[in-house]
Amino acid sequence: MSKTFHGHGTKPPPNKDPWWRRAFGVFRYSGRGIELVWTTSKPLTIVLATLTLLAGLMPAAIAYVGKLIVDAVVQASATGAEADIQQALVWVALEGGLVALRAGFQKGLGVCQSLLRAQLGHRVNTIVLEKALTLDLSQFEDSEFYDKLTRARREASRRPLSLVNRTFGFIQQAISLISYGGLLLQFSGWAVLILVVAGLPAFFAETKFSGEAFRLFTWRSPETRQQNYLEVLMAREDYVKEVKLYGLGDMLLGRYKAIFTKLYSEDRNLTLRRGGWGYVLGLLSTGAFYGAYAWIAISAAKGQISLGEMTMYLLVFKQGQAAFSAILTSIGGMYEDNLYLSNLYEYLEQETPIQSGDATEGPKPGDGVRFEDVYFTYPGAKEPAIEGVTFHLKPGQKMALVGENGSGKTTLIKLLTRLYKPEKGRILLDGLSLEEWDSAALLERLGVIFQDFVRYQFKVGENIGVGDIEHMEDQEQWRQAAVKGMADPFIDRMPDGYDTQLGRWFKNGRELSGGQWQKVALSRAFMRKRADILVLDEPTAAMDAEAEAQIFDHFRQVTAEQMTILISHRFSTVRMADHIVVLDKGKVTEEGSHEDLMALEGRYARLFTLQAAGYQ
Repeated sequence: MSKTFHGHGTKPPPNKDPWWRRAFGVFRYSGRGIELVWTTSKPLTIVLATLTLLAGLMPAAIAYVGKLIVDAVVQASATGAEADIQQALVWVALEGGLVALRAGFQKGLGVCQSLLRAQLGHRVNTIVLEKALTLDLSQFEDSEFYDKLTRARREASRRPLSLVNRTFGFIQQAISLISYGGLLLQFSGWAVLILVVAGLPAFFAETKFSGEAFRLFTWRSPETRQQNYLEVLMAREDYVKEVKLYGLGDMLLGRYKAIFTKLYSEDRNLTLRRGGWGYVLGLLSTGAFYGAYAWIAISAAKGQISLGEMTMYLLVFKQGQAAFSAILTSIGGMYEDNLYLSNLYEYLEQETPIQSGDATEGPKPGDGVRFEDVYFTYPGAKEPAIEGVTFHLKPGQKMALVGENGSGKTTLIKLLTRLYKPEKGRILLDGLSLEEWDSAALLERLGVIFQDFVRYQFKVGENIGVGDIEHMEDQEQWRQAAVKGMADPFIDRMPDGYDTQLGRWFKNGRELSGGQWQKVALSRAFMRKRADILVLDEPTAAMDAEAEAQIFDHFRQVTAEQMTILISHRFSTVRMADHIVVLDKGKVTEEGSHEDLMALEGRYARLFTLQAAGYQ
């Protein structure tokens, strides 16, 4: 197995930004992350902020009351007075109450975070999917775009809440640290300085490793996506038949393991370096604490501070050190969250195609469809897929597109349905360029079955109903469409009729034959009652010749007034078309009726004769 995948090197490129830019970049997306959480649930965000503030005040208050307890106990032991003993008990009760309050605040924070996590995860995933619905087909066929989408969906759904939690955690610990500092200043300002300086090396190291982890995550998105794809191949019912038949399991699993081994090696190296430096730099904090411990203990032994003050200062220094460490960890985590959130916002800021057309009818009603000198090249391709194509589909006409695989037949359909835009030339409907049509008005005119139509894991009726979303639940329209698509007879024989669950993903699902699925897809196209242009891309490829002939005899009857574009490799079907367009390497080489093309004795005649000979 190669040590590199998708052309990537073994290491991601280094981050060339200066340290100060990386440090201040920690807050780059904090505002947007907090805004996202705020708009998800204002009440929960307010409660979270309030509990954070109160929880931040508790540790210093508990430490101060602890000092009062020790001093009261010392006082009571010296005097033996009942009042001093009672005072000590009062302070103990107060500390117990404060500890209970702190536990309540912490539990409340946990509950708020759990509720927000569920809401926010749903919100972000919804935003990601809503964005996906606005993008062009060309973007989904771009591997770099898929990497962006993969990165956004893998991490960004949890990162906004993580960022807010860490931001509030930062505020909570900062409040605690300020209150600790106020108490510790009574002892010495140097103690406060030691507290701060001792934690800085660990912070800078954590920031550095967070940046490396992010670059590693970003760099290897193609490998992660390839690994996910291999999982799908080995674990989904529509792939497992071929995997078993050809014995592909070991090969696919080997590739899966090889990718894991490579990714794990990178993770292990980063984890070991991160852990090693974390331990070494953590020793500085430990040394600083015990140095301060000795200083405070000596001061108490010399009578410079009371026993209660010594207890308080030691607790304050230790908890202050923990609070400062937590602040630095929060900042490091915020830095990492910001890096990951950049994936989400990079995806969300992806340019959305502007649909400028608003026309609902053309200047020449009844003119049909015209391709005029149309050129198109797929992104990244060197050769054009369509080159100078011109033809006219007239109202009521049945046109067939003929050509070898890769000749441009399906590309023409993608251009007609405006999934792509021509680089040059025009496509007109009723005398008006497709770009000037309103999207909804244009789609109402079209009924399309692609060769790779979707087999929805829905009920039969819903599988047909998706052809017209406005009437998706209209059972009468399901049946009418199924009759036209010749699916009604086998649907009626099913135990639950149109309510039968299709596919194997869900309970009691029933699988159809290839020909039955194609009849369901054909019925889906007939759901569009207002469609006067039907496009059928290999609609009967899974049917035998007799069934195909029956389908097209029936099809001509039910589409007598509609324009139809048919793509098929079976010339027995193609010959039924009124007009045939022959494509070769994206160019129109011949066109006319079956009789005209046979008389030309060109490419069409040769292919027809060859195929006919196979049936003799």
